[in-house]
This record gives sequence, C-alpha cells and structure tokens, in this order.
Amino acid sequence: MSEINKRQLIAGMAVTPLASSAVSAAAISRKPWDVIVVGAGVFGAWTAEMLRRAGKKVLLVDAWAPAHARASSGGESRLTRGGYGQDAVYTQMASDSLAEWVRLSRDAGLPLFHQAGVLAFFDKETDYAAGSLATMQELNLPVERIEPEALAQRWPQFDWSGVAFGLYEPGFGALMARRGVATLVANFVNRGGVYRQAAIEPPTNDSPLTSLKTRSGDTLEAEQYVFACGPWLAKLFPELLGERLFATRQEIFFFRPPPGDTRFTASAMPGWIDFQGGDAFYGFPDLEGRGFKIADDKHGPPADFDANDRAPSAEGLAAIRAYMARRFPAMADAPLSETRVCQYENSANGDFLIDRHPDWSNTALVGMGSGHGFKHGPSVGKLAAQLVTGGGAPNPRFSLTSKTTRQDRSVH
Repeated sequence: MSEINKRQLIAGMAVTPLASSAVSAAAISRKPWDVIVVGAGVFGAWTAEMLRRAGKKVLLVDAWAPAHARASSGGESRLTRGGYGQDAVYTQMASDSLAEWVRLSRDAGLPLFHQAGVLAFFDKETDYAAGSLATMQELNLPVERIEPEALAQRWPQFDWSGVAFGLYEPGFGALMARRGVATLVANFVNRGGVYRQAAIEPPTNDSPLTSLKTRSGDTLEAEQYVFACGPWLAKLFPELLGERLFATRQEIFFFRPPPGDTRFTASAMPGWIDFQGGDAFYGFPDLEGRGFKIADDKHGPPADFDANDRAPSAEGLAAIRAYMARRFPAMADAPLSETRVCQYENSANGDFLIDRHPDWSNTALVGMGSGHGFKHGPSVGKLAAQLVTGGGAPNPRFSLTSKTTRQDRSVH
C-alpha cells in the first residue's frame, strides 16, 4: 500500500485496502482463506491482525468500513484505564492492550493514544474503589489515591463537592477510536492481510461452516471463521444471540471551552469517571480541538440502528447540562459543538463473548464489548486468535454458556 493510500484510509476517505492489495474481487471469492473475519471494528480488526501475525492468510470483511460511523468502535475517543475493582482479568487485559496501542500509535502518522491520565472519583468508600487500588498495585500499575484538598489543588476545573477521594492512573488516557482502527487495518493490509467491503448474509451452512454468501452474490470460503460484528451479531445469529445481546442507545455530547482557555486541554486535565453508585458519568478533555466530551454511562433504551435514526434527545442534553453545571461550573453555559448517538452492545453482566459456535467447531463468536471493551481490543484479538488456532478452551467468563437473557450489570 502506498503511503498516500494508507493516510487516506486512516483519515476515513473512500480508499479501501483492497484497491492496493493486488487481489481482485474474483480472486477473493475463489481464494481458500485460512480465516475470514467478519467485522472490522476493534475486536475484529485486532483478531485479524493477531491471526496474520500467527502466519494465517486472513480476509477481513465489513459491510461499511473499519470503525464506521454506525459501529460500536466508531467515533473519536475511548478511555483506557486499569481500574476494574477486584476484577484482575480486565486490569491485566487493559495493561497488556495498552502496550499494543502505544506501539501502534508510534507507527501512525497522527497520535492514537493521548497519555492524559484517567481520574476516577467516588462519593464514598466502596469495595470497587478499594479493589481497583489493590489490584493495580499488585500488578505494579501506577495509581495514586488523592484526597479532596489535593484534588482541588491539582484540578480546579472540577467542583469537588461531595467527592470523598479520587484514584488517578497516570499511565492511561484516551485512545482515538476510529483513527486507531483505521490505522490498524491499514497496517494489516500493508503487511499481507486483505480487506474487503461486503455485506454478509446470515450463515445457514451445516456443521462445520463451509462458506459465506455476500449480498452481492459472491461466495467466500475459509477453513475457519470469526464473527465480530458488534450489535449485528444478534442479526446474523438471531436464535443463538437474539436474547443474549443487548444493544442500547448512548448519547455523547461535545462542548466548546471558552476561547483561549487551556484548563480543559489534555495537558491540563485527565480523562475522568464520576462514580455515583452503580452508573457513572465520564468524559474527556478537549482532545485535538474537538471539544470537551461528556456522557452518561448508564445503559440507554434498546436500539436498532438499522431501523432508528441517531438524533440526540432533548432530555439527554438537559441531563448532561445539569450535571456539567454542577461538576464543571466554568462550562455551564458552553455552546454545544457536536453530538453523537452510538450504541453499547452488552452482555447481561458486562463480560465479553469469546467462544466457539456451539454447532460449528470452525467458527468463533467475538463481541459484547459492553461499553468498556474498546481499550481491550488487542487482548481480545489475541484470545480470539488463540481460540481459532487451537489454543484451548475460552475463559469461562467469556463463554457463550455464561451469557444469560436477563441484564444484571456487574462489570464497570
């Protein structure tokens, strides 16, 4: 791939890796691939890359584009953090993944990781906070407990009323989501992988899976298959996942800081999470001039974005403005500069899905990022690739059998 085409792909322009891969559409249909990965979001793209590193001939397919605007991996930014209470599996995955993101960012033409730090703060002592601190210390991840007086001295942009303490993770920060996935796919293609834009029909083959059909009528064949399609997993496998995957509508807002005011830039404030009981508000400093980002992490109403539009609600904006006026008084009257409506694709409790199809031994299902999964893309891709290449049984927490049909979120 030429450097120009690579930069255009990363920028999200209408240049596909296929065009520079010297592989025709007809050849893609005829070629027997080792693995076909369906879905070029963060889980699918990292799975494809890890399989490529393992020496596999990999075809990556997506209906639109890597981390497109409809995807759970789309948009500008995602937090990367280590705090997960006593849930060491996710803390370790976040740390391992961060090393991959940093390497990818160093190779990119634009930054993919902003080490702004992440600050979680609490209104009372909780098992989650104590567990987060202990787990990160056990794993030798930098973390600092900060009391209210010190919080006010270090970050006066916040109103710290009602806050008991904060946990600051200086090694983490913000990932540039769409750009990161587009960069990863561009590198994947440049190093021998192949990408194709195509819509896949729901598979109906007998066991094991032998081929996929595209909506344009092509047949794609491989020895192994991975489906990492975000909320569309439930549409490709309705009987299997239709009641186990919960897609929810999530509203994101960006506000314009005062002109010339540097208090809300990444050099002056961290990404943050305000834990208030079970759910939380979270946000980012003004990254690359896009605005001060803020959202409610509480799961929204069910959503089908093939049928519904993505217009934000007046109620959602009002709730965010009320919160912002309380916690960030200098931003109380800030103009709204941008909105996004995206989706979480949740499991019942927040754990991921990384498992084999129960009937097709050569097929893996990867998804249920549950609003916190983006940062873990490299680790998820590694686990999925190990599953495909015969690396043993999945973690029981990521198994299909552990996915219930009643929501009871426990992973944050």
